[in-house]
Order: sequence, then C-alpha cells, then structure tokens
Amino acid sequence: MRKAHSSNDDATGQQLSLLIGLVVVLALGVGAADIWHAVTHPQPVPHPGILALVIIGAAVANSVKVLVRVRSNHNRTTWGEIPILVGLAFLPHVWVVLCSVIGIAVIKIVTRVALQRAVFSLAKEVLIVSAAGLVLTLAGAPPISHSPVAAGVAVTLAYVAMSLVDEIVFMPVFAVASHTTVLQAMRKDLSDRLIAHVFRLATVVYIIVILAVEASPLLLGFVPLLVLCLHLWHSRQLRTNEERRSWRELAKTTDELSSVELTHVLHVAAAQGARVFSSDEVEIDLTASGVDRVVRARGSDVVHDGPRPSRDAYVTEITADLETGDHSYRAGLLTLGFHGPIKLTEFEQYKLKTFAAALCTAIRNATAYAELQRLNEQNAYNAAHDPLTGLANRRELYEHAGRHFPGRPGDGVAALLLIDLNHFKEVNDTLGHAAGDAVLREVARRLADAAAPGDLVARLGGDEFAVLLTDLPTPALAAHRAKSMLATLEESVTVEGMQITVEAAGGIALAPGSGGVNELMRRADIAMYQAKRAGRQVATYAHAQDTADVSRLALGGELQRAVAEHEFVVDFQPIVDLGSGEVTGAEALARWHHPEHGYLTPVEFLETVERSGRLPAFADAVLDQALEAADQWREAGFDLPVAVNVSPRSLLDPSFPETVLARLSRHAVPADRLVFELAETLTLSQLDVVGRALTELSEAGVRLALDDFGTGVTPLSVLSHIPVHQLKIDREFVGGVQTSSEAAAVIRSTVDLARSLHLTVIAEGVESEPQRHALWGLGCVAGQGHLFARPMSATRLLATLQRGTAGRPGVLAAPLHDGAAVVRMSRRRSGGTGRSALPHLPA
Repeated sequence: MRKAHSSNDDATGQQLSLLIGLVVVLALGVGAADIWHAVTHPQPVPHPGILALVIIGAAVANSVKVLVRVRSNHNRTTWGEIPILVGLAFLPHVWVVLCSVIGIAVIKIVTRVALQRAVFSLAKEVLIVSAAGLVLTLAGAPPISHSPVAAGVAVTLAYVAMSLVDEIVFMPVFAVASHTTVLQAMRKDLSDRLIAHVFRLATVVYIIVILAVEASPLLLGFVPLLVLCLHLWHSRQLRTNEERRSWRELAKTTDELSSVELTHVLHVAAAQGARVFSSDEVEIDLTASGVDRVVRARGSDVVHDGPRPSRDAYVTEITADLETGDHSYRAGLLTLGFHGPIKLTEFEQYKLKTFAAALCTAIRNATAYAELQRLNEQNAYNAAHDPLTGLANRRELYEHAGRHFPGRPGDGVAALLLIDLNHFKEVNDTLGHAAGDAVLREVARRLADAAAPGDLVARLGGDEFAVLLTDLPTPALAAHRAKSMLATLEESVTVEGMQITVEAAGGIALAPGSGGVNELMRRADIAMYQAKRAGRQVATYAHAQDTADVSRLALGGELQRAVAEHEFVVDFQPIVDLGSGEVTGAEALARWHHPEHGYLTPVEFLETVERSGRLPAFADAVLDQALEAADQWREAGFDLPVAVNVSPRSLLDPSFPETVLARLSRHAVPADRLVFELAETLTLSQLDVVGRALTELSEAGVRLALDDFGTGVTPLSVLSHIPVHQLKIDREFVGGVQTSSEAAAVIRSTVDLARSLHLTVIAEGVESEPQRHALWGLGCVAGQGHLFARPMSATRLLATLQRGTAGRPGVLAAPLHDGAAVVRMSRRRSGGTGRSALPHLPA
C-alpha cells in the first residue's frame, strides 16, 4: 500500500514542478519585456519615499493573509492587489514590479518559506503586476491624471486583468496539489472569492478616485489602515463560511454513518473523513476492541481493509479515541495523516471530537446489530438442528417434509427412511455416554456424507435417525438409496481405542396421497420394526402388512364427518379442594358421540385421530368447547380454570401457541384460566421439540399440568425441561393409598417434591371418603373423581355448582375440618395461579 502511495506522491510532485517551471519561464519572459520597455522609454527615477511605501505595502499586504488549509497545504488569500494598483497610480509599472518583488521576497525570506513556493509566488507576482500595468498603459496616462470616472474604469479593468491572471496561474497548481480538476478547483468557494474581489475592487477604486481628486501621495498613509479593517472583516467572513461548510459536510457524513452494516460505516467514515478534515489519509483502527481490522482511505478511495499492515509514519498524525463519553466502550482509534506539518484549529479539534463520537456510536450500533443478527441466526440454527450431531432435528424434518406434501408438479417421488441403531444401549451401558455420543456423531457424519443433494438427514432423538429422500425418479430407487446409506455404517467405529461395529435397521415409506408427514412417519416406523423382526437391514412399508386394527382404520375414515358434524363433545369433571369440598377447577374430557358405537373415549379413538392428520381440527373443537364453558361459568359467578389434555403432536405444530392465544382472545377467557395437561410419559426427545411451544404458552399465562405423574420413567427430567405448574397423581396410586405403603410413599414424595417446587398436586380417581381423608393426611390438597362428581356437560356442571351441597354454591362435599383448623392462603383466582388453598397440616 505504501509503495502505491509514494508513486502517487512522486507523480504529483512532478506535475507541480512542471507547472511552477512554466510559470517561472513566463515570468522571466514578461520581466525581460518590462525591462526592455523601461530601457527604450526612459523615465525619471521616482521619489524614494514612494518606492519605500510601495515596498512596505506589498510586504504588509502579503504577510497579512487569510489561510484556508487543503490537506497539509494552505491556500493563502491576501490583499496584494491594493498596493500594486495604488503604486501603478503613481509609478511606471516596471518600478511597481520591482517593488512588489522586493517586498514579497523579504517576507518569504523572513518567514523561511520553501524555495519552490517562494519562486512560484515571485513569478506569479511579476505576471500579475505586468498584466495590470499593461492594461493601465493601454488606458493612457496614470489613473490619477484622469477624471474620477475614467480613473475608476481604468483601475477596474486593471483589477480584472490581475484577477484573471492570478486564477489562470494559481488554479492548475492548486488542482494538482489537491488532486482535483481545474474546473473543480475554480468552482470551490467561488461565491466567497467573488464577494472578496468585489470588496477589494471597491476599496481600490475608492482609493484611486480619492487620489485622482486630491492628487496627493500623502493619502497613501491611510491605505494600510483601510486595508487592515477590510482584512479583518474578510477573515471573519471566510472563517464563518468555512465553519458552516464544515458543519454541513460533517452533518452529511454522520447521516451516512447511520447504517447497521459495519463495513459500510467504516468505509464511509474513512472516505468522507479525508474530505471533512482535508487530510491526506484517514485510518480507523479497531484493534483496541479486540478486532484485528484497519481501514484506510486516501481521498475518496478506501485503499485497505483488513489486518494492520506496516507503513511509514506521516509528518503529522492527529489521533482521536473512538470511545463513549463515559469511557464504558472503546471501539478503536481514528488517525488523520498529513504529509506536512499541521496544527488543527480549536474549531477543527472540536469537529474531530464530534466526528469521533458519532463514528464510535455508529460502530457500536453496527457491531451490536451484527451480534444480534448472529445470535438470531444461531438461535434459528439451534431451533432446527440437533445439538449433538448438528443434523436437522425432528421439528426441522417435519417442516421440511411438509413442503413436499402434496408434491409439487414436476417433482419426483418423496420417501422417508427411518433408521434405528441395534443394541446401541449396550454401548452406553458398557463404555459410558461419552462413547455413545461419539458413535452417534460418527453415524451422523456418515449418513450426511452419503446423502444425495436435496436429501435431509435428521436425528429424531436417542439412536433414531431419519432421511427424507426427495426428487426420486422412481419409487424403487428409495430402497437402493437406503441400502447404500446403511452400508456406510458397516465399517467399524473406533471409540477409546476399541473397534465398535454399528448395526442398524431401516424402514422406508413412500409419501402417501393423504395423511401428510404424520402418516409418512407412522408408515416408516412400521416398516422399520418389520425389518427388525425379520432380521433384515431395510424394509419398505406395504399396506397389506400394516397390522393396524381394522376397526381403528374404519374410524379413521369417519373422522372428517365427525369433525364436520360436531360429533366430538366435551364433558367436564370438577376438581375439588379436598379439605373444604369447594370446586377449584374442571377437567375437559373429550368424547366421540358416534352414531353407531355410542360414546367413545379418547383411549378408543385418540391414536387414530393423531395418525390421521385430523388432530388440529379435533384439538380446536375440544378447546373451543372448553373455553366456551369457562366463559359461561365465569358469567354465572364461578371463575374456574379449565384443564384440557394436549397431544405432543399438537405441540409440534409451530402455529399451535398462536392458535391457542387467538381462541382465548375470542372467548374473552384470561390465559391463566386455561390449563394444558401433558402426559408424564413424554420422552426427552419429544420435550426437546415441544419445549419451545410450552414455554411460549407459559409465558403468555397458560398453566401447565403433568398428567399421570409417577407412571413415567423420567419425571425429574420432564420437570427440568418444561415450566410445570401442577402435578396430577395417577389413579393407580390413589386407589392403593389406603392399602399400599408404596402407593402412599409415592404420593407423599410427590407432595414433598411439589412443595419444594411451588407446584399444586391434584389426585385423580378419588372414589371414597377414606381415600379423601388419606390423601388429605398425606398433604394432597385437591382431587377429582366419582366421590365428588362424574363427568358431565358444561350446563349440567353449572347447575350442580349453583345447587352446591347443604346450600353452599360451588361446594360438592362437606368440609373435613372446621374453619379454625385451616390457615387459608390467597387464591388469586382472577389473575393469579388458580391454585388451591394449602391446609395447615398437623405435625
């Protein structure tokens, strides 16, 4: 990078040298012509005092300057026209040329200006003075000998000639030095230069007219004072305009920094910073924030973006820390580089500080947005992938497969390969779970490598994998592809120095015409177990070998009619406070009012519903009736939560939480009045999939209960995965609470666990008063069963609540104690948890 920079500098220096040389040659020619004219037309030597005044005037006018910095160079605006034109009013122009050159030379020597600049200034002065002298010579005698009007016209023409020569000589040099075109250089600050010319011209004309009227050289003594006043005004005007321009450029640049893309922010800041601060280079170094990245720009071009390269130091480097005002965040360092000695004004320092603060904020915002975007992408990836193997998870498989049902026109055949590893449990039991995880990762890698483009490999949980095969030309190719993939698993796997042989069985199911993903998964599962039973590696689903019950299949064909004719009805069984007998809630129990078979329980039809693809419609029907009943009871004065059983398959639907919340809103039922009951037999692999939906529902206020608690194998694992609010003890333990010490121990431990986790415990299947007393003694505070009421319709339950027991509405059993024996806790029924009161139990 630095070599390219040096080459550009060399080229610029050569161009400047050529231009300055051309100006010097022209000045020498013009100076020689002036001398020749003075020799051929001799005139008396002017009075030394007048010559001294012109020399002093030229020196003073050229030493009092208005400076405009361009990178490491300064554009100097002077009042040198005034002493020149005033001198030409009294002297032949050759003497004015000589006096001006002497005055300027003295100033350059005193201020130790570089030789090249000094020579250029002197050459330019010769050309300017000669141009003015030529115009006045063509106008006739010196201006002061004319009438005031003629003198003003002559001086005006001379001033115009001087200004044009000045622009023609200076602008090419300025354009090369600032790396712009001549036209751009001439347009820069044109309005300010024209205003300055007008005032200087007016000053010169005024002085010349006064001299023409008075014709006294003594008036020259007042010229410096007038020039000084005008200089102060001009300086202030230029400074004000420059500050306004700078603020406009700074505001425009900071507006462009309002981007969330870090590279755009850095490139804009570097490229525009060189223009805003008129620097040779801008560098933004982010290494202080822990990122090895440096961005550099020269002019409007970004010349480097990457790790810090080596470079030569500039003559002047001005730095600004990119950090917040409270120093809590530091993005890096901003450096302005100049080839020459530069000192920023107080205004420029403040502008740099403002720019650095804006850039720091932009970098921080862009970095935060990039991190947020990365986290969103990571979360999206985690939600769709198995954390152990990196394969797609069950949810991603379902969503991906759903896009192929029904098949799009022109697509090939779709099939699902379900793979289960044989004897994998022995690996975990013998070598430990770390070894088992290593085997699973290797299996995942081999399956992913063997998959064809467009196929999706997923891990469903445990040692179960699935491969969605898409765009198959023929159905027969599915079996061939499956055998090839399973063949990759035959080579042994090395784990902890041991060679382990992986055996697997696979089931293939072609995409069905109806039933969707759930039916495809069911068929592949059946085929896989057929392969296991037959001792084969792969089996393909065959409808004739489907061992499903014929009556269940018949029910499946009637589901569409059942949903359309509203044959699914809901009964409700009240949940009662065991101590007081007060109703604290109700459980919704779905029934199928079949026209031929009568009332069917969920045990008889739920599996058919789940596998048929009609589960969403069934779940909506049950939920609508449950919420409608809750709303009816609340209007009658009984604000009871209603519990609804939910299938894990429903929770696999990403839109399920949104659907539930919409139903709650439509029925105007608060979210905490709805309880979803989950089967405790949920597996951990299922929880990984449905946990997100349960969390979303819980955060919205919906309560969650774990049904049949104690019958599963991993209750504590389930509790750690989902935000449970209630535990329901299975009727198997309730039935043996009086006769079985083991059943009583399970109930007591469940109550103790619930208390430590601040959960409510509800006993199912309470059939007798002795059972009620025994449960109460063990600390269980709520129950449901035939002792209190059988399942009934919503209307009948409302009538039962209104009637109550012993004239007490909402109470279905006599209390076990008097009022003094219980310490009541707040129910918070309208907006709380809806939990029952906890009794004060004897020690």
